[in-house]
Amino acid sequence: MKMYEIGVVPGDGVGTEVMPGTLDVLDTLAEVHGGFKFKYSHYPWSCEYYLEHGEMMPEDGLERLSQHNAVFLGAVGNPKLVPDHISLWGLLIKIRREFEQVINVRPAKQLPGIASPLQNPDGFDFVIVRENSEGEYSEVGGTIHRGEDEIAIQNNIFTKKGTERVLRFAFELAKQRRGKLTSATKSNGIVHSMPFWDRTVKEVAENYPDIEVESSHIDALSAFFVTKPASFDVVAASNLFGDILSDIGAAIMGSIGVAPAANINLNGKYPSMFEPVHGSAPDIVGKGIANPIGQIWTGKMMLEHLGEKKAADYLLKAVEDVLADGVKTPDLKGNATTTDVISEIKTRITGL
Repeated sequence: MKMYEIGVVPGDGVGTEVMPGTLDVLDTLAEVHGGFKFKYSHYPWSCEYYLEHGEMMPEDGLERLSQHNAVFLGAVGNPKLVPDHISLWGLLIKIRREFEQVINVRPAKQLPGIASPLQNPDGFDFVIVRENSEGEYSEVGGTIHRGEDEIAIQNNIFTKKGTERVLRFAFELAKQRRGKLTSATKSNGIVHSMPFWDRTVKEVAENYPDIEVESSHIDALSAFFVTKPASFDVVAASNLFGDILSDIGAAIMGSIGVAPAANINLNGKYPSMFEPVHGSAPDIVGKGIANPIGQIWTGKMMLEHLGEKKAADYLLKAVEDVLADGVKTPDLKGNATTTDVISEIKTRITGL
């Protein structure tokens, strides 16, 4: 029997509330499905940990996480305790960068039982493949002078290597899905990095003659996500553009509380990390109504990455069945608690 060792970091706020039930769901799935088990190592790294220790994780934190098959992260951040730039760069982004998690994958689809804010969602089902290590979120830049003469410079960094690998990943994913790739660009306004991106798209596309390729400026593409989301399959985007588009994807699903994400390491040197898109939601902490779907769907992505696709499909089917039957938390206009949703999903798993 395969044993998967998972580094669990619940993080802050509702992350600590949805994580225990999600692990219970994964253990139930492993027991019912058979063939594998999970071994969890729990790490209490969070904003509260920072207040006590002066750091978001200990010096050997990355070394400890590197021993696992995957990292399962909850929500990170509580600006009332620690500024976001400290909490994110001290934990989430630190893991992404140090573990060379160069690809971010964020699916969005119309889920049964959830009312999309769109008048005609038309059964949309697409995946955003986001470059996760450079682009607009580079650390290159700085500020000089003060007062009215102050200048802030932020340098976007696009490398051939980084751009090619995210595009290859996106094209390979399109091959497994419906065979269409949309490239997010803004070459009519960003005159160096985006023409470079467009040119690299064309070069990589030559190796995928069966994939339908289109290019769309980010402003128009954002509008198309609202007006015709069902026309998209795989969307390849830079760090900033992918970040923006994935939040639109979560919004048209009906709640950011259901949106999952994966940070993928391609070279096998370090584990990949899986995290829900939602934040720590301090306004609902302790009320027992946090939506666990985002964390559970993230678990489904982790299962796929580990090679357990059949079990992953079982899990998403159980989630969809529960939603279709109206068992939903208040963010989805339901009245179920976090525990209610977890219990129902476990029941469906045992019945599949």
